[in-house]
Amino acid sequence: MAKKEAKEAEKMKLSKQPSTAGEMKKSAMKAQPKKGQISKAKAEVSANQKKRAGGTKGIKKEYVDSRPFCRVTFMMPKQAAGEANRVALLGDFNEWDKDAMPMKRLRNGNFEISLELPSNGEYRFRYLIDGSRWENDLSADRYEPNPYGCDDSVVII
Repeated sequence: MAKKEAKEAEKMKLSKQPSTAGEMKKSAMKAQPKKGQISKAKAEVSANQKKRAGGTKGIKKEYVDSRPFCRVTFMMPKQAAGEANRVALLGDFNEWDKDAMPMKRLRNGNFEISLELPSNGEYRFRYLIDGSRWENDLSADRYEPNPYGCDDSVVII
């Protein structure tokens, strides 16, 4: 009797498999995600690739061929800013004025500001958090000692 049940089960498996080319195509289409969807595995691979490539950079430079300026976006991640209410960008480009360039808090908790700087230059800068705590940018092109016993971040354009 067990042999008979095994044969019946095998028949059922075979009858459920697509037999024509059209049925095979339909079966394959069902297995694929719909257009515009991305599988969780692909999203995880993409996130891992981004991490290996340096993740979200603190400094983004956009050069425009027709202009002698570079659009630079400075970003302080939420992890570095902590529970900060205010972050300002200070540097050579604004004469280290703490009120000149407040950064905008993004929904994800990062702080960001974009500005145009003349090309072919080097600019020292630092972030001032809540008017009392100084931070450098981990994505700076290099660091230079300052007269106060610590380093300034440097961006090279």
